[in-house]
Amino acid sequence: MSLNNDPAFMVSSPLNSKPPFLEDFYQALINAMDVALLVVNASGMTILANRTARRSFSAYPGIHLNDAIPDLWSKIAHKLKSGTFTIEVSVRGGEANYVGRVSPIVLDRGGIGAVCFFVENSGLESMAMQMRIFQELIRESDTIINSSSVALWICDGEGNVLRMNPASERLNQIEAVDYVGRNMLDLVKEGFVDKSVTLEVIKTLRGVSMLQQRQGRTLVVTGTPVFDAEGKLIRVVVSERDVNEIDNLQRELQEQEAMKDQYRNHVLEMQQMELESRRVIAKSPCMLKALRQAFKVSAVDSSVLILGESGVGKGLFADLIHKHSRRAEHPLIKINCGAIPESLIESELFGYEKGAFTGAQAGGKPGYFELADGGTLFLDEIAELPLSSQVKLLRFLEDGRITRLGGTKSRNVDVRILAATHRNLEEMVEQGKFRLDLYYRLKVVPIHVPSVRERRDCILPLIQHYIDYFGEKNGLKRRLTRAASDALLAYPYPGNVRELMNVCERLVVMSESELIALQDLPSDIAGRTEEKGLAAVDWTEGMALQQILDNVEKQVLTEAMERFDNQYRAAEFLGLSQPTINRRLKKYGLS
Repeated sequence: MSLNNDPAFMVSSPLNSKPPFLEDFYQALINAMDVALLVVNASGMTILANRTARRSFSAYPGIHLNDAIPDLWSKIAHKLKSGTFTIEVSVRGGEANYVGRVSPIVLDRGGIGAVCFFVENSGLESMAMQMRIFQELIRESDTIINSSSVALWICDGEGNVLRMNPASERLNQIEAVDYVGRNMLDLVKEGFVDKSVTLEVIKTLRGVSMLQQRQGRTLVVTGTPVFDAEGKLIRVVVSERDVNEIDNLQRELQEQEAMKDQYRNHVLEMQQMELESRRVIAKSPCMLKALRQAFKVSAVDSSVLILGESGVGKGLFADLIHKHSRRAEHPLIKINCGAIPESLIESELFGYEKGAFTGAQAGGKPGYFELADGGTLFLDEIAELPLSSQVKLLRFLEDGRITRLGGTKSRNVDVRILAATHRNLEEMVEQGKFRLDLYYRLKVVPIHVPSVRERRDCILPLIQHYIDYFGEKNGLKRRLTRAASDALLAYPYPGNVRELMNVCERLVVMSESELIALQDLPSDIAGRTEEKGLAAVDWTEGMALQQILDNVEKQVLTEAMERFDNQYRAAEFLGLSQPTINRRLKKYGLS
């Protein structure tokens, strides 16, 4: 069927004066368009409409524009006389919105009609969305390229420079505007480079690395080809690094590693010396129980919270756990959280990067966590750790990663945590001074180290050990009289093992003779014995033995309860059971 017979294309104007075969061709052509096309004469009557215009606006030849698209004709009628207007409009057609462009049809300098093109708005919105996504990808790509610390050149498949990033400008001391658009062949001829990795990539169609000499510098240059879907070379990405910068960075890393190794070796030597000079003495049941717990937990990697009064030897327990663990060949780092200023504790524990704060070392510094990598970190006086550092410690216990102060990258470290305190952490949690979640993270295995007064069976062996140790250390031979031994045994040692050691060292170096007598003891120890000696029992002539024994027992029980104020601890001290103590206290009216 000829399009000429289709009423949709029947016209009665000069525009339809072509031969029939040309008219069929042109009308078939406009009918194939995806956009809606309308042509109106000077009166606003439709003289041409393609299939899309008929479907969208019900516009047919012979229908006035006001009937097809209301109000549009009023916008363009008064401009037809000028013959130069072009307007853009938004119209409604069917269920969709359209944007359109109306342009005049001029013949012999006079307007004889107008042609209208309309595109569905949803299509434009989709195109705009795609354009926005494309622009975001371009911005993201530009940001990555420009922020890279590696010098980058990007050339097309012919060797023409398309762009350079700021790092490349700094490295080569040039400006991109002077080189973008130029071909690498010309740059080689001018002597800017002695050989071009870009040209080698174009020649071989594979990645190429080489050394280049440029302005007295030796550069490591790597070219990487980029191909399109058909396998055609479309880009060459070139990265450049100064060999001297790489050497300096490698040297700095080696120096930091050497410093870390030096710290570790020094720590290991100190640990060995300390362990050789100390010996665990355990005869009391409570001390034996604590040691069994320590040896058992040394076989695993669980966190341990060591509890006990100051001076009981919590650090020695940390030594024992580490020494008998799989980490024994790696360092045990000991930190007293109360001895480091709060402003420095975080940088000391976790390290810091270059420029993290005023006075920071130029190359940064590894923290104790990094130094203890593979080994154990003993945090003594953990209750003194600031809340801010408690958060970072908790994070490490959860994921095994740390971040240096002033740094943005976290790193894994393999460190076991042992903590110790003489304070009541539960009370501190209630007071908001210690994090509850951290408390439970640390208290996976709690170990209570008994005080000296709780391990009475250990006192004389401890005294004898330290008398011999300090005597050998100072080249002196010393021994105790029975009275001195009894006095030292009766003393409660509020400073625990630390005080006991100090007393023994003082007796060794200050005694005038080999035999240490009662008068050589410090006055607070000797005087206590004279005032409250257990052997000083009053008894008169004519008293029966049982009366004397009862008096002795009553005095012993009285002093034991004054000293311990607890039946269980008094019973342990006297080698009796708690029910026995309770009965005898009632017997003498002491309960």
